[in-house]
Amino acid sequence: MSPATIGRRTFAALANPNYRRWYAGQGISLIGTWMQTVAQGWLVYTLSGSGTELGLVVALQMVPVLILAPYAGVIADRVDKRRLIIAVQAVMGVLALILGVLTVTGAVELWMVFVLAAALGVATAFDNPTRQAFVIELVGEEHVRNAVTLNSVLVNAARAVGPAVAGILIATVGVSVCFLANSVSYLAVIASLLMLDRSALRPSLPAPRARGQLREGLRYVAATPALAIPLAMMAVIGALAYEFQVVLPIVARETFGGGAEVYGFLTAAMGVGAVVGGLVVAGSGRTGTRAVITASFAFGVAILLAAAAPTLPIEIVAMTIVGAASVSFLAVGNSTLQLAARPDMRGRVMSLWAVAFLGTTPIGGPIAGFVSESAGGRAGLLLGGLACILAAAVAAAVLSRASVTNARRPVIS
Repeated sequence: MSPATIGRRTFAALANPNYRRWYAGQGISLIGTWMQTVAQGWLVYTLSGSGTELGLVVALQMVPVLILAPYAGVIADRVDKRRLIIAVQAVMGVLALILGVLTVTGAVELWMVFVLAAALGVATAFDNPTRQAFVIELVGEEHVRNAVTLNSVLVNAARAVGPAVAGILIATVGVSVCFLANSVSYLAVIASLLMLDRSALRPSLPAPRARGQLREGLRYVAATPALAIPLAMMAVIGALAYEFQVVLPIVARETFGGGAEVYGFLTAAMGVGAVVGGLVVAGSGRTGTRAVITASFAFGVAILLAAAAPTLPIEIVAMTIVGAASVSFLAVGNSTLQLAARPDMRGRVMSLWAVAFLGTTPIGGPIAGFVSESAGGRAGLLLGGLACILAAAVAAAVLSRASVTNARRPVIS
């Protein structure tokens, strides 16, 4: 296969003009988001000096996702997703501006960060499932896997840039600039949505208002193994493995004796690895439950390597591998759900993905923070790696049992 053919397959979704506009706006906004993520974690750790408090603020930001995202998925299935995203992005920009002003004036206190984090969580509960379900309206089913993977590449390219910039800004001018820059970055994604050619969108038919739509979505997922197994895996992995914003500040300071710049570089190393891994996944066509299980196992092994890294240079290399494995798991899992879900259920299915990925943080964040503070950052990484491997093993056993059961069923002619 020629390099040109590989390039076309890898970046197929970007041939769509609407997707290019969306992609550019998202890229700018996501850099700001990662800057704020790093800055908020460092601000909380500076104000409190506690890994438990760090886990608590992350949990407060995700509690609304756990509670509200399923209902947000119902709303996403009912309304114009583009308009809903614009409104939510505007709210998130205002919240970042408030935190920036409070910090730059020196008025910020820990409880204020908690309140604003919870408010951001409410906005995220509506934003995440709607954005996930909107991708297929931009590119159609034929390119949704590629678009989902390229989105993951974009998120992690921003992860490489945003934290590195944040680490430098925190060390030179302070955390407030990160919050203010993030508030401005939301204008880019709003502008991209306003500039879309709406005639080229492929919106799903709005679900009519009816009672019991949330329960209907839950029953649908429970009866569909291609959806239920990846979602159950994500619930475990989201709770215990994707707590890097809690674990890595402790790894940076306590394990390797560094500061904000070390934390930023560890997070950026994940981003670099995720970009490379994402581009490999974008050019392949692997989806399905078995692919999700394989990706989960590889992710767990990578995290265990990071937990065992003896020196900072080796840790940076290990976190690069973690990033590649992470984006592979997310992209395969997300695209598997998008392709397996019925169009009228896609918003609700992706809202459960948001709950499993983000909403489980209120449970896992404090656990990871407590483990890391009590036993060290390596123990926090060890917890995440074992969670991935356990989830893969249980899912493989369930899938194998289901295959055996189906094989034993008599064929009725």
